[in-house]
Amino acid sequence: MLSLRQFGAHLKTAKTPLIFGVLLFAVGIALGMMNAEALQQVVIGQIEGLRETSQRLAKNPNPEFSFFLFIFFNNAIKGVLMIYLGMFAGIIPALFLIINGMVLGYLIELQSVQGASIADLVFRGLLPHGIIEIPAIIIASAIGMKFGLISLRRLGGALTGRSDREQGEWRQFFRSTLNVSFWIVILLFIAAIIESTLTFHLMKS
Repeated sequence: MLSLRQFGAHLKTAKTPLIFGVLLFAVGIALGMMNAEALQQVVIGQIEGLRETSQRLAKNPNPEFSFFLFIFFNNAIKGVLMIYLGMFAGIIPALFLIINGMVLGYLIELQSVQGASIADLVFRGLLPHGIIEIPAIIIASAIGMKFGLISLRRLGGALTGRSDREQGEWRQFFRSTLNVSFWIVILLFIAAIIESTLTFHLMKS
């Protein structure tokens, strides 16, 4: 049930949602870069909250471990939630991808406006852990969007009195989400280790 091979098989059946998820994230980045000023009031609160949390965690005796716990549980909970909240027509994971893309786009644009190095942000602050974290979040959201489509088909089958096939498809897909959730958590666990160690020290230097 939790095999890596099954995880790969589940991803193969979700190619369209995965492509759509990548596009939504890219659109979010573009919107964030184009509307940086309009987003400032929305995003600044989130950034300030994260900055305060980072400062508090940095004061702990073992800041790397504190950062790891915070990053891992924050991302893992959100990742799994995006899978299961997707059953409601897939709207929430779609919005989640756009919003996260907008935040990233805003940060890139902010770096540019302030004259800071975008290369530093990307290669030191994002790429080491983001190469795992971002695909994991996109995969979780894409599976959530697929869950929404299957749930809509199940609802349509129930309304038309032909629900046996859709009910079986829904149950089979629900079982597959257990495997996907497990591997999403594993990927985010690895990303959190990298972010709380390598990224943490790269950004401090």
